[in-house]
Amino acid sequence: MSTPCRRITYADLRPRFHDGMSILYGGFLTVGTPLGIVRELLASGVKDLTVIGNDAGINGTGMGLLVAHHRVKKLIASHIGMDPETGRQMIAGELEVELVPQGTLAERIRCGGAGLGGVLTPTGVGTVVEEGKMKLTLDGVPYLLERPIRADLAILKAHYADEKGNLTYQRAARNFNPVMAMAADFVVAEVDRILPAGEIDPERVVTPGALVDAVILAEEH
Repeated sequence: MSTPCRRITYADLRPRFHDGMSILYGGFLTVGTPLGIVRELLASGVKDLTVIGNDAGINGTGMGLLVAHHRVKKLIASHIGMDPETGRQMIAGELEVELVPQGTLAERIRCGGAGLGGVLTPTGVGTVVEEGKMKLTLDGVPYLLERPIRADLAILKAHYADEKGNLTYQRAARNFNPVMAMAADFVVAEVDRILPAGEIDPERVVTPGALVDAVILAEEH
């Protein structure tokens, strides 16, 4: 039998936090972002973070909350336009921002989880995206070598979990969460409900419990 996934509280997660750590976070404009864990990161006082996700949230919500409090040193994302403070800090030189095309970001994280050395993509060729990257030509087509992304911690938002840590997601909240579960040293999911083992139809499991180290019930914040 597999070992049950560890159920923890937000406070139990704090020893995992440290200055300078890297964090993968799910979400698309906060849909699918574990907002309780983000608030716990803020309350912990941790700083100099490198955070990786689709965007910076909306007007100081989601990961934008940590940006607004100057806890983030570097943001790797596809879009920051809905969070003016992120843009302001980037222009002022207070925050390093690496903008990555959305599909490329997903593939880089997938490569990190699969143990691959990178992915070749034509996306970004001839633009600022190619600056500082290896460029190869195969069969007459130019490609950029995009390197894999891994992190110390992945924070996910799931709908249901069972006692084994198997996860399901609610509609579009699935977004980046499943691929991020593969690419971090420690994976924690904030969930709406925890069910007994066997209560989730195996056909509905998106992220298997083997990838999840701990779950937090959102109501416990």
